[in-house]
Amino acid sequence: MKTAVSLFSGCGGMDLGVFQAGFKILARAELDKYACASLKINRALLGEPVFLYEGDIRGLDPLSLAGGERRVDLLFGGPPCQAFSQIGKKRALADERGALLFEMARFAAALRPRALLVEQVKGLLSAKDAAGARGGVFASFLTALAELGYFAKWKTLLAADYGAAQLRERVFVVAFANNSEDFSFPQPTRAAEPSPRSSLKKWVSAGEAIAGLPPPATKGASEIPADSHYDVTPPRDRARIKGVPEGRNLASQLSLPASQRGSLARKDTTKFLRVHRQKPANTLRGGEIFFHPIEDRYLTPREYMRIHGYPDEYRLAGPIRARSGTAKYLDQYRQIGNSVPPPLARAIAEKIAEALDREENGRTENIPA
Repeated sequence: MKTAVSLFSGCGGMDLGVFQAGFKILARAELDKYACASLKINRALLGEPVFLYEGDIRGLDPLSLAGGERRVDLLFGGPPCQAFSQIGKKRALADERGALLFEMARFAAALRPRALLVEQVKGLLSAKDAAGARGGVFASFLTALAELGYFAKWKTLLAADYGAAQLRERVFVVAFANNSEDFSFPQPTRAAEPSPRSSLKKWVSAGEAIAGLPPPATKGASEIPADSHYDVTPPRDRARIKGVPEGRNLASQLSLPASQRGSLARKDTTKFLRVHRQKPANTLRGGEIFFHPIEDRYLTPREYMRIHGYPDEYRLAGPIRARSGTAKYLDQYRQIGNSVPPPLARAIAEKIAEALDREENGRTENIPA
């Protein structure tokens, strides 16, 4: 079985897809305590036994994480994206989280994986380096990989094209120790409006994804249910979303009272947004929770997980916080919003496995020592 090491594991979305693609994950590393708890309670779905390093990987000896393995088949991870996000301050390397991207190269230098897989927001492609050069951060990262002997390809992929009910776009970088010409990114399995002659299926809608769930437990329950199907919507937010059509946001509803719209501006398109039953959801985020298509409440974390492509057996640990506010540790909504949709991760990992199989069969050679 091919081996892998996971960095910036989060609550395990990417890990789940990689494991489903047939890799044995030797170790994981994650800083957030609630995300670590989520990884622990899903061991049976993520493969056992696995070493979990709980802490900051900067300064960590990569070989100690991999149990002394000198080479693994795949090193993968999604470093924190806030430094490159289009909706953030885009401070790139001026934000210490931006520099964590280069930890992938540091671990690659020590573990010599046959392949690397890195997920990031699209903003990475245009992020400025310390000299102010647009795209400089990404160019520096590719240079760091090339100096280690890795050949990289990258592509922006849409989660809805691979079975997740979400219009989430992310950049994926795949690099091989041998020439990467033998690798190609997975072709979409779904489309917005497939041709009758096509083998593609139609995108999964948000309504399809959340169908069949019972009414959620409410805030008066004695404890958070194990499946996280839990409604924490405060009364004020229930009142404010009332009258907003599905697929629309509160700021655009000028017919509603100004007191209901509050201080929202027309640009606030993701705040107080209802998902549409017949369409994939917008990109799920932790800071602003989307609303149910027809009920005056937030989507629950379980409904978020359905939209993201997690199986119902997958569980999350940690608190379920309301829409706004800051938190040191990741609540359940933020864990989901920060993760890679498992169906998309699996599709990419399967293509990596195929390329590695061809390499083993003699199609390529000369792995760097």
